[in-house]
Amino acid sequence: MTTQPKTTEAENPYLTREDALAILNTPDDQLDELIARAEKLRRKYKGDNVGIHILTNARRPTRKQTVNNTVIVIICCIIVGICIWLFDALAGAVITALLDLFGKG
Repeated sequence: MTTQPKTTEAENPYLTREDALAILNTPDDQLDELIARAEKLRRKYKGDNVGIHILTNARRPTRKQTVNNTVIVIICCIIVGICIWLFDALAGAVITALLDLFGKG
């Protein structure tokens, strides 16, 4: 590898921005060595425990995306409301018919 990361503390190494960029720009023929060194550091400081984290690209939606999403939510709420209203009306009609058929008590 072309550069060695600098450490600010013996027990807890930190990379500078320049160190991180140098690692990102590692030539392909040196990636195996880089991965092997990273594994040694992980085992030294974290042992055999590995945590998996998902990185997402978090960004604010545009005004157009916000309006589109709001319209979709409103339409979905209206559709669900209509479905509940229809089910309620149908269930009420069925219950009324059954009560009329078998008597109210």
